[in-house]
Amino acid sequence: MISTGDFLAHTEAVPFVLEALDELLSIPGLFVFGSNDYFAPSFKNPFKYLMSDTGIRRYGKALPWQDLDNGLQAKGWINLNQKKILIKIKDQLLEVRGTDDAHLLLDDYHEVSGLPDAKSHLAIGITHAPYKRVVESMQADQVKVIFAGHTHGGQIRLPWFSGSRALTTNCDLPTWRARGLSQLGEESWLNVSAGVGTSPFAPFRLFCPPEISLLTLTSCVGKPSQSDSL
Repeated sequence: MISTGDFLAHTEAVPFVLEALDELLSIPGLFVFGSNDYFAPSFKNPFKYLMSDTGIRRYGKALPWQDLDNGLQAKGWINLNQKKILIKIKDQLLEVRGTDDAHLLLDDYHEVSGLPDAKSHLAIGITHAPYKRVVESMQADQVKVIFAGHTHGGQIRLPWFSGSRALTTNCDLPTWRARGLSQLGEESWLNVSAGVGTSPFAPFRLFCPPEISLLTLTSCVGKPSQSDSL
């Protein structure tokens, strides 16, 4: 299991989050935090999401992310905020690196930078907000697959040819990569999950159903394939 953050959004959410995840916590998991784990969201003019990001953040109430961290780690999940580790799954050695939330400028990629360990079979990156500086740094370090969230898939999408189109990603990622699995040329694969939640101030989605991504990685072709999106 991989979680790319934004578990909370409310000061009293921790026990409810742990209860909701309870049946999944017996499965080995990796996680990073998002902005809505550190600070409660506040009302914003929704049209601002369509404008250029000024970098100015307005913080809500501080959230008890430490309690969430303790609860997840007590069940065996691994906190990957600014960490790089080796894990073994079915005789395959994976190198996994993660960054803290780039939307709040808490990321410092230099702490996890470098080419993959020579012993590893696959290098995976995890980040909450897929800002270009994080994605491009991981690509430069030959990370093969990057998992991210943050965008909500655009949350409000417009009908488009053969599907729908996001209006915003709430970061500098192009809108066509707002959700799902994508790749540019021979660069790293990027999977952006649209997630299952919404902002408390915008509790709706349009042409953007909640999702949990299921990816199957196969060594025979050297590239991941998207098996399903639930």
